[in-house]
Amino acid sequence: MSYQPQFTITPGLLARVEGIAALRERIQGAALQVPWIPALQKDTRARNTHSSTAIEGNPLTLEEVRALEEGATVAAPERARREVLNYFAALRHVEKHAAKKRLTHVDTFRLHAIIAGAVMDQGEAGRYRTIRVRVGPFVPPPPEDVSGLMFELLEWWNKDAPGLSPVLSSAIVHHRFETIHPFADGNGRTGRALALWELYRRGFDSHHIFAVDEFYWEDRPRYYAALDAVRREGDDLTSWLEYCAEGLQQTLERVWERMGQLSVTSAREKVVLRPRQEQLLKLLGRGGGMTPAELWAALKVSKQGAMDLLRPLVKAGLVKRVGTLKTGRYVLQ
Repeated sequence: MSYQPQFTITPGLLARVEGIAALRERIQGAALQVPWIPALQKDTRARNTHSSTAIEGNPLTLEEVRALEEGATVAAPERARREVLNYFAALRHVEKHAAKKRLTHVDTFRLHAIIAGAVMDQGEAGRYRTIRVRVGPFVPPPPEDVSGLMFELLEWWNKDAPGLSPVLSSAIVHHRFETIHPFADGNGRTGRALALWELYRRGFDSHHIFAVDEFYWEDRPRYYAALDAVRREGDDLTSWLEYCAEGLQQTLERVWERMGQLSVTSAREKVVLRPRQEQLLKLLGRGGGMTPAELWAALKVSKQGAMDLLRPLVKAGLVKRVGTLKTGRYVLQ
């Protein structure tokens, strides 16, 4: 038996999907002039990390999360710091593999191992659970059913999901994963990361600037109620899809506002990026910066070619060089 999600495209849901499509087109068009995109990417990664870990009880504030990613010392329990650093690593992993066409059990294992490494209360990171679990009043399927249910979800995701709008398919993946609850711990963070992965691999958020998890975190009781409503409604996902579409629309509205704010405050002229420059910024966005030699090796260009790509980015304030002449690295501003 294969997994087939049940839902109805209501007029309200259709209107939201159409509104989201229009907003996305507007954002994508503006993003061709990109001086603020690296800043938004960095901000989005911090917001998603803060929100997704905070939903699960992590006490760090958004500013502390940002500081931790910058390598600063944050006075917090080791586990709280580890959860945040793990999630940053998971987002970078998803971004790196955003173009992956087919996801497998191994992909879910790797993602969970990154997210839950050294922070599991029970079970083993990167392995499906072998114990029964309870999530509030909800009892997920028994462990012996997990692998089969995940196989069915992955089959649907790889074969049927591309026929739907990514607005819908990402929400379906999110809910079905949480229902199966395949790991002993860390399912919430992993499910939200997988939903984001679907948006990325479908090209919906090609610049990685949509912090959807922020919507869930701001009203956690409503988030949990929306997840639970599907079970009360006989596994009909309609209300959940409407809720997720509302969140995505609100997220895109906020992105549009932030882009406007950043473009107004930016003192430097706008830059239209060439494809190689977009690739360069994505490489630098994975954290830590890169030496000139690392850059031209990764881009498969000559030293002069790399410098031709870098100069306009440095001039526009998108990239800066840090360190000495011998140890210098290029990093995002």
